Amino acid sequence: MTQTTPIQSYQFTLLGKTLTKDHIASLNQVFKESQITVDSSPKYLSVGQGHDAVQFAVKTSHAQHTLRDLCLNFSAHHKVDLLAQPQSFDTKACRLVCFDMDSTLIGQEVIDELAKEAGIGEQVAEITERAMQGELDFQESFKARVALLKGLDTDVLDKIASRLTINDGAARLISTLKANGIHTAIFSGGFQYFAEYLKNKLGLDEVHANTLDIQDGQVTGEVKGQIVDGARKAVLLQELANKLDISLEQTIAVGDGANDLPMLSLAGLGVAFRAKPLVKAQAKQSISYEGLDGILYLLQLSDDEIESKTNI
Repeated sequence: MTQTTPIQSYQFTLLGKTLTKDHIASLNQVFKESQITVDSSPKYLSVGQGHDAVQFAVKTSHAQHTLRDLCLNFSAHHKVDLLAQPQSFDTKACRLVCFDMDSTLIGQEVIDELAKEAGIGEQVAEITERAMQGELDFQESFKARVALLKGLDTDVLDKIASRLTINDGAARLISTLKANGIHTAIFSGGFQYFAEYLKNKLGLDEVHANTLDIQDGQVTGEVKGQIVDGARKAVLLQELANKLDISLEQTIAVGDGANDLPMLSLAGLGVAFRAKPLVKAQAKQSISYEGLDGILYLLQLSDDEIESKTNI
């Protein structure tokens, strides 16, 4: 006896700086070819920050990983973001959003910035990239990179913090989450000094990262305490959810590197942000072209339906 796959309801969100009729037509063609049934007329949205968004309610028997691949292929071809989430996901129940820091909230890898000041920037950057791609064990590569920083003067920490660039949409996303009573945290394989800097700058609730060991004003080449690797990020997510007395289904995790995959898979919703190919291929959602505030659409926060768009 043949078992039929149950039909489920999904919401697709198309997000771009400027969406056109061609984007809409192309997506409708994909739905048709993939035998995805559109339930109702598209809903046109705007976040008022130079972004357009259109949402489609659909029914499909495809598995979520198939829809994820469909979204990634469409996004890569059209250079816009396409997100698909089950209608069963309770967007209003979210109580915690946790972020990776390096290359997620900020545009840099702080360990690479430290290495530049130590005169070994290219050497360390190559190791960092391979670790984020999942080619190297994070703990071992992290220890090796930190060891190369031995003797670095700690006066450079303030200098590096002042030149960090916050990624598009981060400030707006975090302020909106806070306004809606949603707890925010950084779980970083980077360093506590810079995580604290961002906590104060962006108004995050808490941060968990690695602490550089410092003696006589210089980096010793070691870190204090347990290294925050991928496994530790997942533990921190579970512990914070327990502390807040919420379920994992009420959490969102955001990251870009291979060491973020454990928390992305554990959270109710895992979002790969401008991520490595390995991470995009496994995360539930992926945003590659728009800012972090695109996540507001997944939560249906602060978006107003509009009656018409001149370009759509």
